[in-house]
Amino acid sequence: MGSATTQAMAATTAALGAASDVDLDVARELFAVARAVADSSQLSGALADSAAPADARRKVVTDVFGSAVKATTTSLLTTAVAERWSSADDLIDGIEELAIRAAAVAEANADVEAELFAFSRTVADNAELELALGSRLGDASAKGALVESLLGGRASAASTLIAASLVQQPRERRVRQLLSRATRIVADQRGRAVATVVAAAPLSAAQSERLAAALSQRYGTRVSLNTIVDPAVVGGLRVQIADDVIDASVSSRLADLRQRLAG
Repeated sequence: MGSATTQAMAATTAALGAASDVDLDVARELFAVARAVADSSQLSGALADSAAPADARRKVVTDVFGSAVKATTTSLLTTAVAERWSSADDLIDGIEELAIRAAAVAEANADVEAELFAFSRTVADNAELELALGSRLGDASAKGALVESLLGGRASAASTLIAASLVQQPRERRVRQLLSRATRIVADQRGRAVATVVAAAPLSAAQSERLAAALSQRYGTRVSLNTIVDPAVVGGLRVQIADDVIDASVSSRLADLRQRLAG
């Protein structure tokens, strides 16, 4: 991500924080706009053209989307396009991220991170489902409907909206990658990080609390845990936060010992 995009994303996130009327309709509209912009190279080029005056880019938003979306959505979009993005793809990613953050704001009490993680594990454990959602040949709206049928009544409206929207516009990204990114964005919006913990057996509540407290102290922010049970780790834990991996599993130490002996 370029420095221009980093600054642009910070500005749009701040605008979302200042908005007073963010609901799931706003999030849904932002997802729809992201898809529309991604589907039109002419539109994405016009909105991301930093050589064009900011007022001209704002006018494109109001002319194309103004009558079809809520005032809050229009305000957030005009803020976004007035910023300088490193590329048109970054602008699309930024609108999509704004939609994810809006969904997290709209249902602040829902455990969206845990629900998205649980769905990503369902996808990982079902090759047929992953193929159906990830196939380039499938109808986008049908993919969204499939996700809605799977999560309806089992997850919050925010999680359902995020997952169903993302599978309709993968843009060369794998389903699990989309869900992982969304989980991190929701956690960041709520002021915490997400740690993926791989353990040989389920952690007890006390163990989870101790681990979360230790990680929160280490990283200087609240940390929530998503746990995967995998007997292959042979005891110990493997923890990943963003690109940082802490591997204290027996299997890792054995592999390291074998490498040393072989070398």
